[in-house]
Amino acid sequence: MRWWAGVGTLAGTVLLVACGGAAGSPSGRVSASASDSGTVPSAGNCGAGHAEVAVAPGDAPRRELCVRPGTVVSLLLEPRVDDKRWTGVRSSAPAFAVASGWRLDADGTAHASLRCAGTRGGRTVVTVTAKAPDVAGAARVAFTLDVNVVPYPERG
Repeated sequence: MRWWAGVGTLAGTVLLVACGGAAGSPSGRVSASASDSGTVPSAGNCGAGHAEVAVAPGDAPRRELCVRPGTVVSLLLEPRVDDKRWTGVRSSAPAFAVASGWRLDADGTAHASLRCAGTRGGRTVVTVTAKAPDVAGAARVAFTLDVNVVPYPERG
């Protein structure tokens, strides 16, 4: 791990704790302001700058995430326990959050990077697909992240 990645991770963790983000997923990784409860986090709890969402086997297949404009979201998708493998990430509204990076490690761990809109606010649905490598057909949605980009308040 490069030193700057460790510093960035530490800074992101401190930011999340200070902003009241979720303490973590069952895997022990930080889940920045992600909500499994189905309720939209308030604008006061929105992450800014960098957010990390870790998905482990057994986690909820759908989460909500509240972020500020310009936030970079890192998805860490741990290896699946079934015969399926992560295949890709897609945003329903690239104007609000665009998938800007994808990497699949040899052990089955996938990394995705999402860049949120710089000034606009809105909602988008980010889906991650998976499929068995030896089975023909299209990959199916295995994880969904509802991203709510909340703009900063304007000066009055």
